[in-house]
Amino acid sequence: MSNFRKGLRDGIPIALGYLSVSFTFGLQCISVGLSWWQAFLISLTNVTSAGQFAGLGIMTAGSGLFEMACTQLVINMRYSLMALSLSQKTDKSVKGVHRWGIGFGITDEIFAVAMGNRSEVSKQYMYGLILLPIIGWSGGTLLGAVAGSLLPDVVRSALCIAIYGMFLAIIIPPAKKSSSVLKVILIAVALSCCFRYVPFLNKHISGGFAIIISTIAAAAIGAALFPTPEKQETEGTAQ
Repeated sequence: MSNFRKGLRDGIPIALGYLSVSFTFGLQCISVGLSWWQAFLISLTNVTSAGQFAGLGIMTAGSGLFEMACTQLVINMRYSLMALSLSQKTDKSVKGVHRWGIGFGITDEIFAVAMGNRSEVSKQYMYGLILLPIIGWSGGTLLGAVAGSLLPDVVRSALCIAIYGMFLAIIIPPAKKSSSVLKVILIAVALSCCFRYVPFLNKHISGGFAIIISTIAAAAIGAALFPTPEKQETEGTAQ
């Protein structure tokens, strides 16, 4: 239980951050015609901010399941890499069905906190770390959905802007530190604008596939033009 309590303590800041972001998601769900319980169920079963916001746009556009699946695969593929990395950090108690349970709750923040531990992490710690963020994410969505049903349209529209502030907070710090990251972001923005405003593209390519193409193309161009140099080991090497 000590490991579980430690996980709960480490998960409190994550849960508080998720509460504000998911509140905005609940507002947007109501604005596009979903009910409060549908919004709550989406957050409870997904726990992914970018994936849910992209999925919401695909649903409102009336796109198909194949487009939804491809979009979610591209956006959330990083979680598979995080899970593989985290598996090297867990102790022997994390096996069997517990791998599935912990894998469901892996997010960027949970992964970072778990990997920040000096020693191996147990299943009790991981469940404690995951529990409060999931409650914060789904609970914030529920609060946003309920508030969206009661607030006037002008107030609801103003609050929905908060999500864009979150995404800007994610990309601006690394863009300030690395010119390569900034260039990749600008490439992705340019591609997105093309799919949005070029007449042929915005009529024949849906929003979901536009996200997929922009993401993969920007990442491929960035990898080709701005590769990260491997650190050469010089210790013990004859010069």
